[in-house]
Amino acid sequence: MLLRVVRTSKFRHVFGQAVKADQCYDDIRISQMTWDSNFCSVNPKFVAMIVDASGGGAFMVLPLTKTGRIDMSYPTVCGHTGPVLDIEFCPHNDNIIASGSEDCSVMIWEIPDGGLTTSLTDPVVKLDGHSKRVGILSWHPTAHNVLMSAGCDNVVILWNVARGEAAVRIDSVHTDLIYSACWNRDGSRILTACKDKTMRVLDPRKGTVLFEKEKAHEGSRPIRAVFVNDGKILTTGFSRMSERQVALWDPKKFGEPLTLQELDTSSGVLLPFFDPDTGVVYLCGKGDSSIRYFEVTDEAPYVHYLSMYSSKESQKGMGYMPKRGLEVNKCEIARFYKLHERKCEPIVMTVPRKSDLFQEDLYPDTIGPEPSVEADEWFEGKDGQPILISLKDGFVATTKAKEFKVHKSLLKTTTASEVQSLRKEVKDLKAAIEELTKRVSELESKH
Repeated sequence: MLLRVVRTSKFRHVFGQAVKADQCYDDIRISQMTWDSNFCSVNPKFVAMIVDASGGGAFMVLPLTKTGRIDMSYPTVCGHTGPVLDIEFCPHNDNIIASGSEDCSVMIWEIPDGGLTTSLTDPVVKLDGHSKRVGILSWHPTAHNVLMSAGCDNVVILWNVARGEAAVRIDSVHTDLIYSACWNRDGSRILTACKDKTMRVLDPRKGTVLFEKEKAHEGSRPIRAVFVNDGKILTTGFSRMSERQVALWDPKKFGEPLTLQELDTSSGVLLPFFDPDTGVVYLCGKGDSSIRYFEVTDEAPYVHYLSMYSSKESQKGMGYMPKRGLEVNKCEIARFYKLHERKCEPIVMTVPRKSDLFQEDLYPDTIGPEPSVEADEWFEGKDGQPILISLKDGFVATTKAKEFKVHKSLLKTTTASEVQSLRKEVKDLKAAIEELTKRVSELESKH
């Protein structure tokens, strides 16, 4: 007789629960764009959502406490001339947010404490470098003011935001549309998934391919890929028969996946959100009405199904709260911000525990808001490990949020030919001044 042993896991009974109606954000016209990004970004201060806008692109930034019905006239961030496709808050400064748009530009915005009082049209920095729309943005996890953008021109650009310049341009690697691009935990590697069905691990500074895997998923629909613990990679994609799949890979042995599981036959792209502290990955399908979650471990079959949160309404996008924004006294291990057509609804993932004390096994030290390296140092080759914080007493900002400084004098980059012409002008001016001085002294001697 075979005894079936249930795998022990402290996350087996994690359950999701939507908050009460008065804690949602209502009457917000979420963007109708058919782009497969999250459409939402959130941090312990604000929640930002891409909204419908006539004649351009806009997104709304609300303080977390501003729940309930949002007035139609509430100010937005509306500086783009085309629809906004992706937004992401800076992990090192909760008031800074980046946006990428169909107008081919990336813009950096500063949101005042307490939220907007008037609509914002002028960004702190505008980054131009893509020739087609920009659909993917990702801030560097440990380096201050480093932003990655990927556009429909098949180009990945790493920006030094403080200088307003493209420091690295990776334009010869991807042969087709880039579906996803993300960093590893310390920002020393980039992982991309492309329409050519190839998944690539890149050296971000050199722009060279370190590992690649062709046909990670056989289907032609979009692939998503994220780094999980120990350098492994989790992907979501489609089979040749259009069944949705989740797979785990080891880049050092890219031949076969460690595991490949088929989930269902829905058509929405699965957006993976991985929590490195718990090893739990949440899969949110665009157009689905559910969130599946799995635990990633070192033992076969490596990706273990835990449970599923289901609701009646489908999701148009999803925001994921950083660990430092969670309520640890309620054993909350994740919080999602689900976008409906006309509202944003927080969904809380909780581990049931009887004790009200701090649960150390659920909350190991997690990534804090302090960067460990500056942009210039990182581009010169210095890597920085994440600076961890304890959540024991709830997150309290002990240091002032890393100030966002833009070197206005450095924003315009001058080319070598421009430098030469400037030197020539200076030389000519010096000669003219010498000529004038000579004439003045001649006139003085005559008088």
